[in-house]
Amino acid sequence: MIKLIAIGKKHEPWVHEGIKRYQKRLRAPWSLEWALLPHSSLEGARARQDESERILSKLSPSDYVVLLDERGKLLDSPVLARTLHQQIETSRSIVIIIGGAYGVSDELQQRADLVWSLSPAVFPHQLVRLILAEQLYRSQEIVAGRPYHHE
Repeated sequence: MIKLIAIGKKHEPWVHEGIKRYQKRLRAPWSLEWALLPHSSLEGARARQDESERILSKLSPSDYVVLLDERGKLLDSPVLARTLHQQIETSRSIVIIIGGAYGVSDELQQRADLVWSLSPAVFPHQLVRLILAEQLYRSQEIVAGRPYHHE
């Protein structure tokens, strides 16, 4: 099971439909569990700290933590698939984090095992959720050797 923690409101209907489409196709150990945490009522650095503390409280020391950040490492789909598969093979729980509008604290940044960038461009959080669901499905298919991903 892969856990996705995101700051923000529930999935908008168009996002929910897209996520549902990919989530239905995912099989253990690639299946998803969502934890949506509300935005902080604070602003700026105080919001970043509040949200990061709530995210950190959801992590266990053995989790393999992937933090999404546009300044992170760019990975193509096969490299992402291999990276996640290696963690699954060692029975580590994978937690993928989408922080809030103000980013995450240095402490959460340092806790991440991988800081991953989908793109140097910034996307709306709702869209990132849908892209993540598709990329996890793609990773599952790459690892299984099925023809969904073309090189």
